[in-house]
Amino acid sequence: MTEQTPARRTPPQRKQMLLRLDPAVHDALARWASDELRSANAQIEFLLRRALAEAGRLPGTARPIPRRGRPPKDSREARGPHETPEPGEPRETREAPEPGEPRETRETSEPGGPQETREAPEA
Repeated sequence: MTEQTPARRTPPQRKQMLLRLDPAVHDALARWASDELRSANAQIEFLLRRALAEAGRLPGTARPIPRRGRPPKDSREARGPHETPEPGEPRETREAPEPGEPRETRETSEPGGPQETREAPEA
């Protein structure tokens, strides 16, 4: 390394271990992991962490499971108007019109959810 190049911080290594499973158990685990969009390895770690937490044995020093995939956007403003909010983030709500005001409605539906009617804003 030269003096001009800053030292890179390397994350701590994750422990590796060999795990022998019955083939039927592995197949069931792989199907479950696929249903939850995880690798079999990530599913095993998820289940072990959950079992440790339920037993009160998860160490407080355990780091959270690293998130995979595209990094989250920096703020709500960076998202487009049609993108869904991050988990735990409030959805945009619209107020009901005063009695006697004309109402424009449009049908919207979310994947897997019932159709709902939202009021369109007045132009």
